[in-house]
Amino acid sequence: LVSIGNICRSPIAEAVFRKLVADEKLDHKWRTDSAAVSDWNVGRSPDSRALSCLRNHGIETAHKARQITKEDFQTFDHILCMDESNLRDLNRKSNQVKDCKAKIELLGTYDPQKQLIIEDPYYGNEKDFETVYEQCLRCCKAFLEKYH
Repeated sequence: LVSIGNICRSPIAEAVFRKLVADEKLDHKWRTDSAAVSDWNVGRSPDSRALSCLRNHGIETAHKARQITKEDFQTFDHILCMDESNLRDLNRKSNQVKDCKAKIELLGTYDPQKQLIIEDPYYGNEKDFETVYEQCLRCCKAFLEKYH
């Protein structure tokens, strides 16, 4: 699960998907992680508003931001991102990787409500983080149902 800085959207999506997988007792079948396209926030915890939003839904995460690696493209089956800019960057990076096996697509592709883009809430407020959470929940549920 990839976003530009790996401190707002992608850690929310990662935590949501991890919880869905645990609730379905499918932990042994899935390896879930999130990363950034950029190196801006490497090592940082998620935004405090993202953590607060997750906590409000009974989800904890200890994720630290990291940048996507060449190995990610070679080892993950799916790389899901939040917006067109992420998608462009990931496709460009994947073209430089031999043996890229990951299918790269927008997480919003799976949204039953057809909200294709998950907007960055960084410059917004708590309500914007809640919107991201709800979108991620819908998309992750649909994705899991498709590939379960």
